[in-house]
Amino acid sequence: MDLPNIFKGNYKLLLIPPVILLIASLIFIPQLQLGVDFRGGTLVTLTLEKNVDAEQLGADLAEEGLEADVRVFETAVGFKAEIEVPQGESLLRAEELKDEFENLLVEATNLELQAGTDPSKTGEYNQKMDELWNTASEMFSIAGVSNKKSDITGVNDVDRLFGDAYKKVYADYEESITDPISRHVDYESISVQTVSPMLSIHFMDTAITVALVAALLSAVFVFLFFRVVVPSIAVIVGATCDIIIALGAMGLFGIPLTLPSFAALLMLVGYSLDTDILLTMRMLKRKGDPRHKAHDAMKTGLTMSMTAIIAFGTLFVLAYMTHIRTYYEISAVALAGLVGDMIATWGINAVMLLWYAEKKGD
Repeated sequence: MDLPNIFKGNYKLLLIPPVILLIASLIFIPQLQLGVDFRGGTLVTLTLEKNVDAEQLGADLAEEGLEADVRVFETAVGFKAEIEVPQGESLLRAEELKDEFENLLVEATNLELQAGTDPSKTGEYNQKMDELWNTASEMFSIAGVSNKKSDITGVNDVDRLFGDAYKKVYADYEESITDPISRHVDYESISVQTVSPMLSIHFMDTAITVALVAALLSAVFVFLFFRVVVPSIAVIVGATCDIIIALGAMGLFGIPLTLPSFAALLMLVGYSLDTDILLTMRMLKRKGDPRHKAHDAMKTGLTMSMTAIIAFGTLFVLAYMTHIRTYYEISAVALAGLVGDMIATWGINAVMLLWYAEKKGD
């Protein structure tokens, strides 16, 4: 690849474009939306018998008291609709009660076993059973069922009744969504995916943990490999810039943070480390003029980046044609990150390494 050497002259001016891009990305990051995977909710997917107007369907559902985000698109096998509904208050409270109940259940079970052999534990057991029943009673109220405490003979009975009520809450919630939809649209098949609030919190906690561990391990590996502080910092800065730019693009273009898009972000971390380490290896391990070495590394790096952009660009076109949301989220995030990687690597990392190499050579 015959490219002009952009590192001739005052190469520090190369910092301007990536810095502007980073500032713009930070402005748009607060607009980033969480998908169902991370905020909880219900996603209904319909295979339609005929095309429908998404705005009109959304308005009809709103009149039924169902606030939903409606998307209608055409696929190779006909029209499809995706209806995303935020988490209901009943489910939020049901999940909180489930967590409380499970903690009390463990204590009550242990006390029940102890009371069977030690009568002095009976009073404590009865008190814990009252707490367990009060928590279960609120779940019964949400589910619209009535159970009598006099019918309870032990912990297992309360656990069984609580489980039945919990399932009914979810069944009633899904029915409250599918019934209005069925009244306003004709469909051939329906798929309902509900992510509980607790599960979405678990997804978020896991995602944050994975990101932090990946960043920490990357920093440790880079420092152990190069044994030099500045190049190690440059590599980590490059990966961080890629993620910031990708998140900014997600906020700008309305790409939600879901499990597929989060996987694409993690993939960008690995790709960024690849290009940054390529640059660092060329700059530190080879002999010659630092600016020439940076230019040589850029030619190789841009070839790698363009290959990846073509691959994900093809996936993006496929996603656009088939309306497969997972493909769209992965490819769109990857494309934004790859473009950001080219700007950040050769506008920030290369400048930092050139400054370090020339200062070291003085």
